[in-house]
Amino acid sequence: MAAQLYETTTGRLFHAGAVAIVTVGLPARGKTHASRSLCRYMRWLGVTTKVFSVGNYRRQRLGSLSEEWFDPHNDKATEARLMIADECLDDLMTWLNTKGGQVAIYDGNNVTESRRKEINDKLLANDIHPLFLEFICNKPDIILSNIRSVKISSPDYVGWDPEEAVKDYRHRIMQHEENYETITDTTLPFVKNMNAGEQLIVNNVIGYLQSRIVYYLMNLHIQPRTIYFARTGTSTNDMSYKADAHLSEEGIEYSKILTEFMLDHHQQKSANHSYESRPLTVWTSTQKKSLETAIPFIDAGIPVRPQSVLNQLNPGESDGLTADELREKFPEEMIKRKENPYRHRFPRAEVSLYREHQPCYLSLY
Repeated sequence: MAAQLYETTTGRLFHAGAVAIVTVGLPARGKTHASRSLCRYMRWLGVTTKVFSVGNYRRQRLGSLSEEWFDPHNDKATEARLMIADECLDDLMTWLNTKGGQVAIYDGNNVTESRRKEINDKLLANDIHPLFLEFICNKPDIILSNIRSVKISSPDYVGWDPEEAVKDYRHRIMQHEENYETITDTTLPFVKNMNAGEQLIVNNVIGYLQSRIVYYLMNLHIQPRTIYFARTGTSTNDMSYKADAHLSEEGIEYSKILTEFMLDHHQQKSANHSYESRPLTVWTSTQKKSLETAIPFIDAGIPVRPQSVLNQLNPGESDGLTADELREKFPEEMIKRKENPYRHRFPRAEVSLYREHQPCYLSLY
């Protein structure tokens, strides 16, 4: 996680004000996946972010509903769902304006121009910068995969037969298609994501945080992948950062066992899945103990990619000190560290900058 560089008098970062991201699109187009993923990314930047899901609001207030409730010709149901959507939007604006939020994500369908204009006007009237994210997909295989992997496991389909759930959700999509209008108003700030990232259309997007959001969307994907984290082997001097010591005998033995375990695990996983498994790749820092932990992988023909941004942060004047020595030498710093471990650093210590780490993390993610 990147350290927060500074904050304004309002508690917000970058003098960017409050931003509301409004999702647009038919069901099963990836809106919720993108909303949650984007929320994690913005929080990693140090930006206070929260997702407001219209679907969750509806389930909390009405429970699971039959398909009649999604019929666009059912005026009573439409009015009830609109009231809940407005309640969700009001909570979003309250959170941004009075509870210290900076970026809020309004996760809903918002498929008509009139609805989007209404949302846009409300946000601007409350001094909130809107950004509309439309998700468009015309590939049936992607839509079906999303329905089977995510939608039929939602609270709406608890206890349903999977095939019946797929059939019901397809019908729900058809009901929304009747009123669906893609974004054509070029006065709105919007991004259109076509077929899970094949193409992005960006219009009238202004602002630092908004540009970070677009950058992240350009790196967002839906391909399955597994990421494993492993410690390096122990070195001959683990207490010292400056020493950059070689692996100890125990560390060398650990590196061999780690390699054998990962190769066996990856082979078994590949054999148990119908889709083509991604090749195993090892990322490591450029410190000696990390590089030497990766040597058995290199010997086994596995690609190893050293990344300097994965190096341990320089601990500064705390380097080589035990916990007792730290409490004795830096009593005030230890108090500050306990109060705010995320932003604290010891004298002359290195701070983590998200600008340096971002390309590496997005490639990994």
